[in-house]
Amino acid sequence: MTPVAQPRRVLIVDDSRLQRRILSASLGRWGYVVEEAASGPEALERCRASAPDIVISDWVMPEMDGPEFCRQFRAMRRESYGYLILLTSKSEAGEVAHGLDAGADDFLTKPVSGDELRARLNAGERVLRMEEELVDKNRLLSSTLEELRTLYDSLDSDLVEARKLQQSLVKERFRDFGGSQISLLLRPSGHVGGDLVGFFPINAHRIAAFAIDVSGHGVASALMTARLAGYLSGSSPEQNIALYEGEFGIYDAHPPEEVAAELNRLMLTEIETETYFTLVLADIDLISGEVRLVQAGHPHPAIQRANGRVEFIGSGGLPVGLIPDADYLPVTARLAPGDRLLIFSDGVTECENADGGMLDDRGMANLLSGNREKRGPDLMEAMTRELSRHSGVSEFTDDISAVLFEFDHPKRNAD
Repeated sequence: MTPVAQPRRVLIVDDSRLQRRILSASLGRWGYVVEEAASGPEALERCRASAPDIVISDWVMPEMDGPEFCRQFRAMRRESYGYLILLTSKSEAGEVAHGLDAGADDFLTKPVSGDELRARLNAGERVLRMEEELVDKNRLLSSTLEELRTLYDSLDSDLVEARKLQQSLVKERFRDFGGSQISLLLRPSGHVGGDLVGFFPINAHRIAAFAIDVSGHGVASALMTARLAGYLSGSSPEQNIALYEGEFGIYDAHPPEEVAAELNRLMLTEIETETYFTLVLADIDLISGEVRLVQAGHPHPAIQRANGRVEFIGSGGLPVGLIPDADYLPVTARLAPGDRLLIFSDGVTECENADGGMLDDRGMANLLSGNREKRGPDLMEAMTRELSRHSGVSEFTDDISAVLFEFDHPKRNAD
């Protein structure tokens, strides 16, 4: 049921009792609720007690003239707008401007014409209705913003917890294998990201290390990293698609290129998502230093030799989840004692400075050379500092992730 509009309240301010009665009679016939005041101070008291919608005030009055009443009326605190009409015999432009500056909305020239008064009141009604609609819309907007703020706070809290859960996917950031060690870096650009790094043992003398970058950012990418972490789990080898149980219950690993092909099949036939990801998966022998890896759209891994020289390996390859039956080619390398392998995301090499220049492979090589003496987590921290210095910001626009494998000497059977 539509609510019945309440009649407007009009206050007439005039020291002439006759003028007040004439105006009151007309306004009453038109459905207005009318109050009267014989002076400016009396009118202000009435306004403080109960704010009128419309005020019609004479210009020339004892004690307080119309413009001064306008100024004091506008200075009062109100919840809604009050429309003010000045009655005047003045027609000079300067006097009219003076009244407008004082706070008047409109003017009526004495003697007052009934038709003109009705027209001025109609104009005031339109202004008041627009003001009321604006107030209602602002009230609705404020209520909506408050609801959105509540939802945002709840979402922000959930994302903080999601970040903790995503970081927990990388259970170990460092491990010493006796003769070699591995270090991990994972730093999302927002609450959650699409990068994932990790490693898992294959058997007593081999490990696998991987780096993944899921397309996009945010919750969808983070959920995909969680699923991929299950496919490459070190704590549940029976669920790890890279591993299989061989003779005598000893685990072995499928070649990295076959694992990439299987992940590609799963993405296109079972997961059925619009996302895809880049990947480096490396099978590393802790005794011989042999590395067999697949590079699927991820940046070229870097090998820093014991003498400091940096070389990049890999053949590029297609991302996982784009093309059915894509071929993934293996890449092999050998690490000698003192060498190290660094796998990193494009958030590292594509980190831009203020001029838009990217770090690129040359900058990555310089970074490794300049931090040649740093090892493990210390190198990861140094790399993060260098990227902040290069970009000029501490919060990166893309996820930063890396895997560092350092080969000091072959693993011994007793290790």
